[in-house]
Amino acid sequence: MIKRIVVVGSGVMGRGIAYVGALGGYSVTLVDINETALQNAKSEIEVIFEKGIKYGKISTDAAENARQKLVYENDLTKAAGNAELIIEAVPEMASIKKQVFEEIEKHASKECYFATNTSTMSPTEIASFGKRPEKTLAMHFFNPVHKMPLVEIVKGLETSDKTVEVIREVAVRMGKETVVINEFPGFVTSRISALVGNEAFFMLQEGLGTPEEIDKAIKLGLNYPMGPFELGDLVGLDTRLNNLNYLHEKLGEKYRPAPLLEQYVKAGRLGRKSGKGVYDYTIEEELVKK
Repeated sequence: MIKRIVVVGSGVMGRGIAYVGALGGYSVTLVDINETALQNAKSEIEVIFEKGIKYGKISTDAAENARQKLVYENDLTKAAGNAELIIEAVPEMASIKKQVFEEIEKHASKECYFATNTSTMSPTEIASFGKRPEKTLAMHFFNPVHKMPLVEIVKGLETSDKTVEVIREVAVRMGKETVVINEFPGFVTSRISALVGNEAFFMLQEGLGTPEEIDKAIKLGLNYPMGPFELGDLVGLDTRLNNLNYLHEKLGEKYRPAPLLEQYVKAGRLGRKSGKGVYDYTIEEELVKK
């Protein structure tokens, strides 16, 4: 049974995975070479704990037990040596993932399992950066991790059935539902989400309606919990564009990014994390300060 998990990357996804891992009873080390990013992640995780207690999602005791199981670390070499499962949650760029997998391969035990939190990229390719393809797969968590119930478990070409079962048990203990699928670019959810989000940008570009009207139509007409622009701003428009570029390369013309989306990213309008995307969140921040 897995007891010790290392999460590499303290961004939005990494910190969320660390949180649900600790709440599930695992000893979790969250690793980031950027000390500022690591401290920001620690603060954000504390906010999630406090909100969970406030709204009755978790008990005070459960939160305290989970806090005790969380460690924050800058040294990946040190952390990897003690891990039974390493979940990589760095940006969706093959060059960065390659650096991480080459490093953890050097220092992790031979028994350690590797997982990549990717929404589109090939777990077979990522596994090739290490030397244990049978123990490597993708765990696709969704944002925000502490609220979204699903983990897509994606098998690479050489992923063993035992590895799939071990990782499925980990996800279930983290409180998640799972689907196990075979590798193909975009998996299930990202292919659909990317198409919907990109088509919404084409609609906006064509003047079909305002972002508010398009989001409202999708939410009320198709029963989506969030509109495509709300979701895009949440996950990051740069992330959405990266995914579309990858899917366009692998699957063809229907995934070509809308020019307006490319313009937003070039302008630095990345969504909630930059204060402005399709919507302007600086207004919300000013209201909170007041």
